[in-house]
Amino acid sequence: MVMLNETHSLADFQQNAKSHLRRLSKTGQPEVLTVKGKPAVVVQDARSYRRLLDTVEEAEAIAGIKLGLDSLARGEGQPAKAVFQRLRRKHKIPTGA
Repeated sequence: MVMLNETHSLADFQQNAKSHLRRLSKTGQPEVLTVKGKPAVVVQDARSYRRLLDTVEEAEAIAGIKLGLDSLARGEGQPAKAVFQRLRRKHKIPTGA
């Protein structure tokens, strides 16, 4: 789980970038950087960011599959064979091509 417990000023990050980068790489946890005391940006190491993107992609795929299954359960949709036949006729594609 991503925690946003680490909060530092942007100025501190700029002055101590190497130590911040070491901590980001070691822990994999992001930091919130503040400007004038207000959250401005979140920074994290590349490996953790890639993992986050992979997790989002997986969640989106699961949500899409669930929508499709729900649609089928409601009786919506058509057999693939019928759809392909209709597309072949519409686009004048010979059978077996």
